Amino acid sequence: MSDNNTQKRRIVVLGGGESGTGAAILAKDKGFDVFLSDFGGLSEHYRRILTEENIAFEEGQHTMELILNADEIIKSPGIPDTAPVIKAVRDKNIPVISEIEFGGRYTDAKMVCITGSNGKTTTTSLIYHILRSAGIDAGLAGNIGKSLAYQVSRDPHPVYVIELSSFQLDNMYDFKANIAVLLNITPDHLDRYDYKMQNYINAKFRILQNMTPTDSFIYWKDDPIVSRQLEQIHTEAAMYPFAEHREEDTAAYIDAEDNMIINTPRTSMSMPRADLALHGLHNIYNSMAAGLSACLLDIRREDIRQALSDFAGVEHRLEPVATIDGVDWINDSKATNVNSCYYALQSMTRPTVLILGGKDKGNDYSEILPFVREKVKAIVAMGKDNAKIMQYFGENTDLPMADTHTLDDAIEACRGFARAGDTVLLSPCCASFDLFHSYEDRGTQFKEKVKNLL
Repeated sequence: MSDNNTQKRRIVVLGGGESGTGAAILAKDKGFDVFLSDFGGLSEHYRRILTEENIAFEEGQHTMELILNADEIIKSPGIPDTAPVIKAVRDKNIPVISEIEFGGRYTDAKMVCITGSNGKTTTTSLIYHILRSAGIDAGLAGNIGKSLAYQVSRDPHPVYVIELSSFQLDNMYDFKANIAVLLNITPDHLDRYDYKMQNYINAKFRILQNMTPTDSFIYWKDDPIVSRQLEQIHTEAAMYPFAEHREEDTAAYIDAEDNMIINTPRTSMSMPRADLALHGLHNIYNSMAAGLSACLLDIRREDIRQALSDFAGVEHRLEPVATIDGVDWINDSKATNVNSCYYALQSMTRPTVLILGGKDKGNDYSEILPFVREKVKAIVAMGKDNAKIMQYFGENTDLPMADTHTLDDAIEACRGFARAGDTVLLSPCCASFDLFHSYEDRGTQFKEKVKNLL
């Protein structure tokens, strides 16, 4: 698309958070006629940026005549296709793309893209940490970091490490990953996919589109859903599966001496499992995916080992908060689905008081039931409506339970259940939007309240 045409073309950005504001800035810099519309309210931060950039915007409404005259719409990932504004846009056959798709048009940088139902943020952050530690000028984008579109326009990098949700992938068409990482697929966000698992699987597999034989696909070999889908599709990308144990074709695994082994045509390396900064089997997989990515980018083995051993972890993901009267309090607010809670419980080594609850996205709690029976001593439900949690675990366990509707009450209930030598784990299985603004808000408030107990 030549810049001669862009002078007349109109881009409308829907949503004014990090993604939308970054897209608006890139569109402005490329000479488009830009308008941003947010049906909710903008934060003071983004309102100030848009004003300073002299970008036309509205908030608290969608003025349809200012939206439906767009040549192209850039939609923030949080807006569902069922939103009335999107239906109106579709009716007029106006193309809708994601901010990542838009940003990708204007850069030739290498793209390392990570998706999966769980572990995305940890793995993305870990790859970014390895690259930065090795002196690579990398940008962090997608669900975390600065908007890709903003960085492409104002702070360009030769490599981007991008965490991609299914929502972002839904509206990506010509974008191409050089390295694609698919960690796992378990039911999540089914409310956005007509409660059809295959729709969600298809969205995740869009990360493979447009890949060529010079590109690389890293994935968990033992994920049954990923394996089944790979039988149905074809990708030209070179395949780098990882698994707990060595299997046919595995590029990363744990050997009999408990070393993590990584083999790629460019680099091979081994590292004692005990030296990895992140513990738990799920984090071994995250470390394998990150290590494979780094090897394929020609990072030196010494730098990869060092970074894998000194990585500090991700906030709100199995984050130790405090030990009070012999009780460990752990913030895993990022566990917004059942499978994420599964991994958290898998790593618990002490009797656990488990805080569950929030906005249910069609959860099936049977996945965590064996761990709940084995490791959990009490359940504290925290949400506006805890009926499903109370009923399911009431019928399937004989654990003591508390039905609470505020964070204060939940913490008080935990204090009643927990004794020295126990762990209180906030790993809610649910989105946070019934009582909190976001999982970050939920985790931050939890940490503050717990530290107030000291």
